[in-house]
Amino acid sequence: MRLKGVVAATLLVPLNLLAFSVTACTQDLTADRFRAEAGAGIPIHDVRPLLHPSKKYFGVSRPKAPHSMEPVHDWARTVGKQPNLIHYFAGWGDGFDASGTRNAWNSGAVTVVSWEPHGTTPTRIANGASDRYVREYAKAVRTLNIPIAISFADEMNGDWEQWGSTETTPQEYVRAWRHIHDLFAKVGATNVIWTWSPNIVQPGTHKDLSPYYPGDTYVDWVGLVGYFTDWDPHSFNGLFGATMTEIDRFSRKPRLLVETAAMPGRHRAEHVRALFSGIHSSSDIVGFAWFDYKARADWRLTASPEGTAEFRRQAENDLYGFDVRKVR
Repeated sequence: MRLKGVVAATLLVPLNLLAFSVTACTQDLTADRFRAEAGAGIPIHDVRPLLHPSKKYFGVSRPKAPHSMEPVHDWARTVGKQPNLIHYFAGWGDGFDASGTRNAWNSGAVTVVSWEPHGTTPTRIANGASDRYVREYAKAVRTLNIPIAISFADEMNGDWEQWGSTETTPQEYVRAWRHIHDLFAKVGATNVIWTWSPNIVQPGTHKDLSPYYPGDTYVDWVGLVGYFTDWDPHSFNGLFGATMTEIDRFSRKPRLLVETAAMPGRHRAEHVRALFSGIHSSSDIVGFAWFDYKARADWRLTASPEGTAEFRRQAENDLYGFDVRKVR
């Protein structure tokens, strides 16, 4: 649970105001996903090399990014390294932020969008109520033809989201996920890294995540959401270990810490060290995105000078960060 309240996507243009230039695609769903074509016969970008690169993703989520890159450049000056992954939030009904995705890519970074279905339900989505919207969004993704990761309805295993465990059954959640995935495939939008993002299993408890899992055919990354706080375990394994073990039961897909940070205070430097050490030592984890917002807690790195200094020191490791445009 991110303890942050609602983070709204900014500067996104509604789909009905966008003009898309796309060519109809009748690609069969069983065809090789990486041989799809968009536009005037241009091959869709092959995302496979980005799924488990030799180095780690070094990411951030900041207000207004990546539609504006200044928050990213400012953060890079703080930490001493340019991020190569930018995470942002979008509401259901928002248009695809093609300019932001392009901004990130041109800086050597891939975007991850948390696509949050406020104002509808997974059941309605699965039943086709949003098909026109999803198709237009998918066509825009295909037309841009730049890799993007999509995390639909994250933290579905918690009880604090509209689509969470008290409002939606795992079966309906999975049905919605697969329906969206299939609509993207039908229009040839295979330049997506599908990122399934549960909240971590709270330390000391056990909850079965497998009913929420759409299946390896529908997922490319497991995008864990987990934060270091003053009251949770202070080690990486203490915070993430139970969830990693649970996921090992049904999937070996690469893991991305799609949302993480550490609460400011006397433990922050310790937590930053634990975060980097845990990612470094786990071959399954491909990287992380730091949630750099002031919300119900102040997750911004600059809220703690000691934490910032430790983060900057850890980030010097060449393992973190690479130009995503050069991965083959």
